[in-house]
Amino acid sequence: MKKNHQTLTLYLLLFLYLEIVCKILMYNQLIDYRLIFIILFIIPLSIVVNVLSKLFNSKINKVITIIIVILITAFYIFNYMYYSLFSVPFSISTLELASQAMDFVGIGVHLVVTKIVEFLILLIPFIIYIINVDKFDYEKIYLKKFSINICIAIIIYIMSILSLNLDKKDLYSAYNLYYNLDSATASFNTLGIFTTERLDIKRFIFGFEEVLINKKENELLNLEDKVSYNKIDIDFDKLINSSDGEVKNAFEYLKNKEVTNKNDYTGMYKGKNLIFILAEGFNEIAVDKDRTPTLYKMIHEGFDFKNYYSPVFLSTTGGEFQAMTSLIPSQEILGYWRRNNLYFPYSLGNSFKDYKSRSFHNWSYRYYGRDKTMPSLGFYNYKACENGLEKNISCKWLPSDVDLINASFDDYKSDSPFLTYYITVSGHAPYNFDGGNSIALKNQEVVNNLSYSDSVKAYLSTQMELEYAISDLISKLDDAGILDDTVIVLTGDHYPYTLTLDEINEISSYKKDEIVEVNHSNLIIWNNNNEHIEIDKVASQVDVLPTILNLFGIDYDSRLLIGKDIFSNNEGIARFSDRSWVSDQGTYFTSSGFVPKEENFMDNNYVDNVNEKIVNDFLISKIITANDLYKKIFEEG
Repeated sequence: MKKNHQTLTLYLLLFLYLEIVCKILMYNQLIDYRLIFIILFIIPLSIVVNVLSKLFNSKINKVITIIIVILITAFYIFNYMYYSLFSVPFSISTLELASQAMDFVGIGVHLVVTKIVEFLILLIPFIIYIINVDKFDYEKIYLKKFSINICIAIIIYIMSILSLNLDKKDLYSAYNLYYNLDSATASFNTLGIFTTERLDIKRFIFGFEEVLINKKENELLNLEDKVSYNKIDIDFDKLINSSDGEVKNAFEYLKNKEVTNKNDYTGMYKGKNLIFILAEGFNEIAVDKDRTPTLYKMIHEGFDFKNYYSPVFLSTTGGEFQAMTSLIPSQEILGYWRRNNLYFPYSLGNSFKDYKSRSFHNWSYRYYGRDKTMPSLGFYNYKACENGLEKNISCKWLPSDVDLINASFDDYKSDSPFLTYYITVSGHAPYNFDGGNSIALKNQEVVNNLSYSDSVKAYLSTQMELEYAISDLISKLDDAGILDDTVIVLTGDHYPYTLTLDEINEISSYKKDEIVEVNHSNLIIWNNNNEHIEIDKVASQVDVLPTILNLFGIDYDSRLLIGKDIFSNNEGIARFSDRSWVSDQGTYFTSSGFVPKEENFMDNNYVDNVNEKIVNDFLISKIITANDLYKKIFEEG
């Protein structure tokens, strides 16, 4: 049999096919101008891989080629599956989550089943190659040809680097993504998966410093002197003069950052008890007037937040970090949080210093490193499975949220005032009735007659446990005579991301996209005496903490948080992991641009200004955690 197929062509086509297919699957985009950057980086990569697979005799080279093809295919499938699961690209920083890897095995298997068509599409080049494996030329490459190939690869690589200069104007241009910005999701779409992961490894090893875009935001607000603001006396000039590098730049930025105004809702709940619930997988699609009357009542009876989002940033831990610190998480930031005893002065537990604070979780107390992160949030009385709660509830997977409430209420009901933080788990994926989801099975009768797919019904079944738990909690508060003196805040950690978009849209009241609106959800801030007030302002998880601080009359400096009090005059913005965003003016998709809410909307640099703000929000969150900046501010400033 004549072996006339060149392995260089194999690698070129393999890389190109997998990059294009992943781009289409991840971003719903066909080929656009950014493909040229992906191709230019693929060519020298393919040449180098081809040379490395031809250093020995033909038999060995054949084995090496098969292994390389398997590894390349697995690399892209893994990246696609990871992105599908967490809505963020894989980063080497994620290796810090290895201790939780086994907890996602069931979810991973479920994902492969639900994405089987995409999985098979990504396997097509590999299958074709295996069928034709003996038709390729695996002959050894000698020094002269080796040298020529390497020289060609270097020349084309230089050309690919120079080509970046053709696209420098936009904030998320190929040039900025390669040299100046740390946005892996945008980079996936523009530079390709392989180049992005290569840059991630390089930056992890050698470091990478972004630069804040410094503007005097306070001047842009046009503030009036007679208005009170959430701002304290911080000697930023002293901090700036005693610092250098990114820390100095951060202090300069924070000094000029916009502040929020105090308002009619400031101190509305001062002195009341607070129960904060981070609800696993909770989303607006779970709420129904008849099926979940308690949740429905709490959402619509008091503050009714019409434009609230709970963006996915690497599963539950990302949602928790946003809600507890009002900073934006990344895989790197979450790693800093777990490794170091960071100081968060305005985290929920630390803000309520005069309260008796407790936290409860009905799964392992070490899950996501909470044995280390809870103290940094100000929760030193933290009880979960394996450190005390297992004496009162069954900690067999999946534990019950109802049991969580019943086992913990007596611990704090007599405290006055108290702060209680619950992290629920009953709403956890995978959502099925035949794969070991005990909560879905427990409440299956409630959803049996619904005309949805089994995955959707199983999800709704798990959320019934939350409904029952909250109903029991309200009854217990009422029986204890403290219902009127207690505020309940509830937000989901993320939308149920193991459901497909089609499954989510089965039950959604409107058609959602998979970047922004899939994250649209409900925020509950409820007291038994609340009047019904509709809030149209855009908000997200990072806004919950400053809103609570304002409602409870707790002094804080709004410049030090990313989120804004929802009741302030500041514009509402929800940020997503790929740096798309929603504001009160419209929606910006990183991959396709801005869609205004009003047809006659005039840009006037609005989109560019917000994009610069979003870049700063991500970066300042990183600088604050990487340098334990709050500690420096409150010890030295």
